[in-house]
Amino acid sequence: MPDFRIPPIAPFAITFDAEALTFDPPGPTLTRRMSDLDGLFADRAAWENAVADDDPVVYTVVSTPVPEIERELPQSITTIHPGRTGGECWMTKGHQHPDHQGEIYLGLAGTGGLLMFDGERVEWVDMRPGTIGYIPPGWAHRSVNTGDEPYSFLAVYPGGAGHDYSWVLAHGMGRRVYRKADGSIELRDFSVAR
Repeated sequence: MPDFRIPPIAPFAITFDAEALTFDPPGPTLTRRMSDLDGLFADRAAWENAVADDDPVVYTVVSTPVPEIERELPQSITTIHPGRTGGECWMTKGHQHPDHQGEIYLGLAGTGGLLMFDGERVEWVDMRPGTIGYIPPGWAHRSVNTGDEPYSFLAVYPGGAGHDYSWVLAHGMGRRVYRKADGSIELRDFSVAR
């Protein structure tokens, strides 16, 4: 077998529980609290108050045992809790792939969106159960819960692509996501905090 065809791990089956939103066998679980989102919300005082007020869990990521290495396709389920900080919808940290590769997200539960930024252009994709959001290579991306229930999605991504969270801190995401009183979503200029 040619070297490029030798897999780093042996084939195996993964069971996906669509109700519990879990994998078997399970991989690592990551929990992000409000304190982990330093510098991401426009309203710093509101963020500090949220951290001081029990530092709530904003989102969790459960993964399969597929490793994040070249030629593998890891999978994970992210669940973002509903909430707003300074009016801004709760979100993931967002990242850019240092090795620019594509990625797909599949909406599983709740309502949310996929905010993408290539350094100049901003794109928004509404996400609901059954929606596949495609992230092209070179686009930073962040998921946002726009509803009143937990928003969950499945991600499948190239294991060697990497995650650069500092890119988002340095460049922003082009827009911020707010929910109006009528439940509609408003994308505001990234530099404007209201």
